[in-house]
Amino acid sequence: MKILLASIYPYAFLLLYLTIPFDDYIRAFPNLLLGILVVAFPIIVTKDDFKKLLVKPIFLFLLFFTFLLASAFIFGRFENDFVVIKKMLIPLGLVILYIPVQDFKKLNKAIIFSSIAAIIFSLVQFIILVNKTGIFNLSFFQESIDILLIDRLYLGLLCVLSILISYQSLKNDYHPNNRFYLANILLSGLYIVLIMSKVAILIVIVVALLRQFYGTHKKIRLLISFAIVLIVGGITYNTNKPFFEKLIPSENNTAEVNFIENSMPWGYRTFIWKCSNEIIQKMENRFFGIGFKETNQRLLQCYETDILDKNTKQIFLSKKFNSHNQYLDFYISTGIIGMLLFIGLLGALFSHYRKHFFATALIFTIVLFGMAENFFHRQIGAYYFGFILVILLIDNTFFKNSEKEKYTP
Repeated sequence: MKILLASIYPYAFLLLYLTIPFDDYIRAFPNLLLGILVVAFPIIVTKDDFKKLLVKPIFLFLLFFTFLLASAFIFGRFENDFVVIKKMLIPLGLVILYIPVQDFKKLNKAIIFSSIAAIIFSLVQFIILVNKTGIFNLSFFQESIDILLIDRLYLGLLCVLSILISYQSLKNDYHPNNRFYLANILLSGLYIVLIMSKVAILIVIVVALLRQFYGTHKKIRLLISFAIVLIVGGITYNTNKPFFEKLIPSENNTAEVNFIENSMPWGYRTFIWKCSNEIIQKMENRFFGIGFKETNQRLLQCYETDILDKNTKQIFLSKKFNSHNQYLDFYISTGIIGMLLFIGLLGALFSHYRKHFFATALIFTIVLFGMAENFFHRQIGAYYFGFILVILLIDNTFFKNSEKEKYTP
């Protein structure tokens, strides 16, 4: 029985991450897979498996989670805030559940295949939409956000993770699988541009620059890379100046907001951040915060008083937009202590993995993503943060050795 469960166990993880983007269609399936993992875990896990965990980052995450629970109890907001807090338990639970698995190969494949499946699904939906409307152009695809399998922000994140895994999987010497990984990098990169996932595009650019700090001839590659970014950035800005002027509008232009399904125009995050800053200025307890529910209620009050256009106000109030910045959210909701504990976790991981590109790229990805999204407010965000933590918190010597070989000239 133990041998059978041990052989099935990794495939449960593969199916879990393979089906996450299809949650709207098979909502119960991920929960069923989690149930299988929870039941099988105590049967197949060994004492030696727990030695894989990186002690310091795990301790910081446990301390962070304990602080959230304790402060929620002490300040009488546990019932209101547990909706968000329980999502933070998902990444920690995934890390613990993954320790009996010997490598990351199946989990990595699940991310790549789910990304390809999501891209194919969206492209098929787009073709169907074009046949119905008779309209075909790139801007039409970008505006048709409702045909995407998941929210554009998270689809962009999934594609970025797929790109990073594919790059990490490339071999220095000829290998037939290299063609598949290169094709996936090209497909995911083009798709990110096609749907204009600005956060994903920014992450890819930053990660590409980060790569220049690893390997040989770093100074020359860095110089060339920064020169290319400056030239391309300057040309892009000059040729698309009206677009960039509208990208981050002033607060007076908030009435011009145009929402399509769940897509939040980038510029209107600045208005939300303005409201967040107003809440920070009036906070009663900056060390322990005001709680997640109270934060959302005060944001709604800000939308009610600061937005003059009735239609725009109705959109903001009905969608109940959160702070769209994970660090602002932690600062307001959990105070300086909570925010510093979370940043401390990321800092500890960076300190441990700073010499390894793939791991550092994953850290940069989640750090940048958190600047535009409260990923702990969405179950899908908790799952993808959990994937990153699984890779980073489980000490895998094969991963380190394979990366060492990648940068050996």
